[in-house]
Amino acid sequence: MNFKKYAIIVAGGKGLRMGGDLPKQFIPVEGRPVLMRTLDTFHACDPSIQLILVLPPDHQPYWQELCREYGFRVPHRIADGGATRFHSVQSGLALVGEPDALVAVHDGVRPFVSREVIARCYAEAEAHGAAVPVVPVVETVRQLLPEGSKTVSRDAYRLVQTPQTFRAPLLRRAYEQPFCEAFTDDASVVEALGHAVHLVEGNRENIKLTTPFDLIVARALVQSAG
Repeated sequence: MNFKKYAIIVAGGKGLRMGGDLPKQFIPVEGRPVLMRTLDTFHACDPSIQLILVLPPDHQPYWQELCREYGFRVPHRIADGGATRFHSVQSGLALVGEPDALVAVHDGVRPFVSREVIARCYAEAEAHGAAVPVVPVVETVRQLLPEGSKTVSRDAYRLVQTPQTFRAPLLRRAYEQPFCEAFTDDASVVEALGHAVHLVEGNRENIKLTTPFDLIVARALVQSAG
């Protein structure tokens, strides 16, 4: 079956850990705002992907101004961001028209996801219903205990990335649940229904730009890509 593909790009962060007044999704990296780089990547992977950008209403005029300034023409629709990421994804889902489709949910400040990972997530979501990209833990991990801490096997853990990708009916059912503080990402919302998620290989460069140090890494990644 040839499922229509959607990508909900969530960009509601205030950028407090980044410092300054400009939200992190709008910060230029080597001459182009982070959020435009993210949308560019999905469009380049597959121009048929329907892009839904979730922005707080008070950020939308500035985004439109940036689009004019940079001549940004990647097709996308805009949904209003909510009080939490959970509510922002709900808002984006409301714009997914098809009853059955493949829906990726991606952090707007992860512009370096590879096209291969995007394609892999859609393919595995079609096969398994829910696909989440992960990468191995490369540093030693310690578990905090009341009496101190202990080293645990890093082989038993993975670092979770986005796009977390799902069959639309499953994701809709998941987001009909009441909000819970334990919902830290889309996979946790889906798992609350009792549905397992399928792990797929992510890419190490797919970092979430959160701190000033991350911007240094981002500039280096853009420069190395030529």
